[in-house]
Amino acid sequence: MSSKRTAIVTGASQGIGAAAVEALVNAGYNVVATSRTVNQSLTASPNLVLVAGDIGKKETAAKVAAAAVEKFGSIDLLVTNAGIFSTKPFTSFTTDDFNALVSTNLLGFLYITQLAVEQMLKQRSGAVVSITAALADQPIAGVNAAVPMITKGGLNAVIKSLAIEYAKDGIRFNAVAPGIVDTPMHENDPKEFLRTLQPMGKMAHVNDVTDAVLYLANAGQVSGEVLHVDGGSHAGRW
Repeated sequence: MSSKRTAIVTGASQGIGAAAVEALVNAGYNVVATSRTVNQSLTASPNLVLVAGDIGKKETAAKVAAAAVEKFGSIDLLVTNAGIFSTKPFTSFTTDDFNALVSTNLLGFLYITQLAVEQMLKQRSGAVVSITAALADQPIAGVNAAVPMITKGGLNAVIKSLAIEYAKDGIRFNAVAPGIVDTPMHENDPKEFLRTLQPMGKMAHVNDVTDAVLYLANAGQVSGEVLHVDGGSHAGRW
């Protein structure tokens, strides 16, 4: 057993997830990292356990939570980052598109968060940080992401509900809502166009998002917050 805090990160193989794993290890956490391909992109160490699998499946969540408790003795922080995103006209989204979004973005939150909360209740402490999207609050003309935002807006809503439900149990729930972040998700998209999608005229770096995650992990009086890391795009029209 370790006296260090233990974090779980989903969607950990690249982009924001991989950066969150690195930032948390560097901050002194033990980390359990999971994604479908986590073993291909990260290297296990005494402070880092890798669990490959689809987080939208209950058995994957069970393996991840069990690994944290068995290896490190606690779950102090859960970062639910696993998510998929696509843009197309609303009328072009299919049932398969919808089911895939719900599986990764919502069931991928539900199963692992339920298990983490069960452990946090035993500890009487813990924090959950979910990565959502600024687009859920501030749609942008030409970025047709209505159906993915059903899921991201749902995460913002459940975070607030859980913050109230578990406030007396010492468990905090917050979200980070990024705007356009320079990740492999956008590697084939025109950067000049992407920079126009935030009022400050630049893309966020993954470290901008992980800085917000680390802040919320430690902010003992912050719960039910949706922290936008989006160059101000949620604030209005530009």
